[in-house]
Amino acid sequence: MLGFLKRPVVVTTDINLNLVALTGVGLLSRLWQLTYPRAVVFDEVYYGQYISFYMKRIFFLDDSGPPFGHMLLALGGYLGGFDGNFLWNRIGAEYSSNVPVWSLRLLPALAGALSVPMAYQIVSELHFSHCAAMGAALLMLIENALITQSRLMLLESMLIFFNLLAVLSYLKFFNSQKHSSFSLNWWLWLLLTGVACSCAVGIKYMGVFTYLLVLGVAAVHAWHLIGDQTLSNVCVFCHLLARAVALLIVPIVLYLLFFYVHLLLLFRSGPHDQIMSSAFQASLEGGLARITQGQPLEVAFGSQVTLRSVFGKPIPCWLHSHQNTYPMMYENGRGSSHQQQVTCYPFKDVNNWWIIKDPGRHQLVVSNPPRPVRHGDIVQLVHGMTTRLLNTHDVAAPLSPHSQEVSCYIDYNISMPAQSLWRLEIVNRESDEESWKTILSEVRFVHVNTSAVLKLSGAHLPDWGFRQLEVVGEKLSRGYHQSLVWNVEEHRYGQSQEQKEREWELHSPTQVDISRNLSFIARFSELQWKMLTLRSDDSEHKYSSTPLEWVTLDTNIAYWLHPRTSAQIHLLGNIVIWASGSLATAAYTLLFFWYLFRRRRHVCDLPEDAWLRWALAGALCAGGWAVNFLPFFLMEKTLFLYHYLPALTFQILLLPVVLQHISDHLCRSQLQRSLFSALVVAWFSSACHVSNTLRPLTYGDRSLSPSELRALRWKDSWDILIRK
Repeated sequence: MLGFLKRPVVVTTDINLNLVALTGVGLLSRLWQLTYPRAVVFDEVYYGQYISFYMKRIFFLDDSGPPFGHMLLALGGYLGGFDGNFLWNRIGAEYSSNVPVWSLRLLPALAGALSVPMAYQIVSELHFSHCAAMGAALLMLIENALITQSRLMLLESMLIFFNLLAVLSYLKFFNSQKHSSFSLNWWLWLLLTGVACSCAVGIKYMGVFTYLLVLGVAAVHAWHLIGDQTLSNVCVFCHLLARAVALLIVPIVLYLLFFYVHLLLLFRSGPHDQIMSSAFQASLEGGLARITQGQPLEVAFGSQVTLRSVFGKPIPCWLHSHQNTYPMMYENGRGSSHQQQVTCYPFKDVNNWWIIKDPGRHQLVVSNPPRPVRHGDIVQLVHGMTTRLLNTHDVAAPLSPHSQEVSCYIDYNISMPAQSLWRLEIVNRESDEESWKTILSEVRFVHVNTSAVLKLSGAHLPDWGFRQLEVVGEKLSRGYHQSLVWNVEEHRYGQSQEQKEREWELHSPTQVDISRNLSFIARFSELQWKMLTLRSDDSEHKYSSTPLEWVTLDTNIAYWLHPRTSAQIHLLGNIVIWASGSLATAAYTLLFFWYLFRRRRHVCDLPEDAWLRWALAGALCAGGWAVNFLPFFLMEKTLFLYHYLPALTFQILLLPVVLQHISDHLCRSQLQRSLFSALVVAWFSSACHVSNTLRPLTYGDRSLSPSELRALRWKDSWDILIRK
């Protein structure tokens, strides 16, 4: 039984020294002098702010992508002991001693370093030669733009890492399927594919295109699997179920987990609160939660409320009125009712308070017990500070003449009677008997006399309206739109009938505690929707560029300039690699369709296994370039050169594949192969030379003279900074 103790325990393993060497030089190229420069470099000024928010647990909203990438950067800060105390307000600002620069830049640098051996493995898993795999890895190693981007506190290197990891994991899964289906190794690579895809999407939305590419390749392979007559129906079903779980369910669950951790960490109120709904704000510690703590849940007749527009555009605002009236005559000659103005005001103000009045009673206080307002009830809205009723009538709105003017009614003793009855409709109700709830209920106010709906038009009134936002009665309301919907944000039960006492009451805190925490799914849904629909000011930037300029490398970005010397860092690619990558992509496309047309004519230039290998390499490499590049032509946003880097990495993978194919299948004799190999060596030497020449602009560790800087300006469109 204990016989195994009589023999030594021996563990054997295969170590690929090529991978070890590539990992070592990758780490050296990315980690060398990582803390230099010890200053804020380009977009570190933005990502640094988000890291500080994580350290202080303050909620923020970034419309550039999901939170996983930001959390990875924040993890580096956490491991380095960063307390979040640094003012990220200027590119070039020197980091203070409490900022762990090495830790903050570590994870992007590791991702960039590990992409080098990963490129080797991908080409190997595609069953191309060792030389082709080494070529892909070395091109990744010496590409100047990839080095620059991975040495800073930025997201692109991590996006590239997970893109490559997804492709590599799928290839290892696909290759292991031939001899060890459903083995531990098979499951590991399949699940890792789904995890990597989810991580790529969680860093930037552009990762979804690589995910869809992998899904498409997996779907084609699954389709062929279904037609395999050697497999039983049960076996085929198990294969499909495993792929569905690993490539669909796991990524979705993991993506939700990113947001769950994000919201768990950021529980404090912050500067981006007002973008979110009242319910979301109330779920955060401080801010609106502090204001609304203790509010009654059910709105009753006599309640004092503030009404926030759910639309939140162009800016969040509250239904508001003040003593000023609409002008008798507008600038365009149209007349108004000269009634009291009603607007939407983007700041907290006592004039935002309204009282929910029962039309059948004169009292403006809550009865005992309170009578809750329910869906379908007829109400009047009394402005708290002026006691005038919210009103609309058949008079054109000041800036939206096809809609009705909304006002607070002043009795001028003329032939225009008050029309102040509104029917309450709870949009998100679960039943027709539902009561109106603070923060949670989204409601519409439908005018009884004209059927117009209270709406935020979003237009800014002229100076007579103090540049506040126009509120109108929308007569042609079709369906649901957030500009027609309001929710109660602040709420108290009115107790004072006298106006002076009521004004004092409007400034007083509430008493009763009601918990209204949103569920995670509700918070996730709102946050995700805001990320997808919110658009920041995409004004033209000095270093913005177009996708066509990326292909020809007609642009660069000056990331950092030393405050005293001419040392500088630029995002600038290796022009030999970029041009060769574009040529390789074009060559692959032409060759692929040439072979495809000839195969259609039953002329097979390639053996079947070589054709399948060639097609799979193109689907993943040329396809990876296409899905990471072409969508930018459809995007209406400010674009920069670094957006091209994920597509470039797939071109780099494709380049040695095309070179090997030319050598193996297009060179007819040994002499031609030898000459072609010599040309490849000369070409690679030129790429290394260019990489070394641009090194001072990649690392920024050496000051160059004006003549040296001019010599590096190989294109007139390159913006190389020269001190005068």
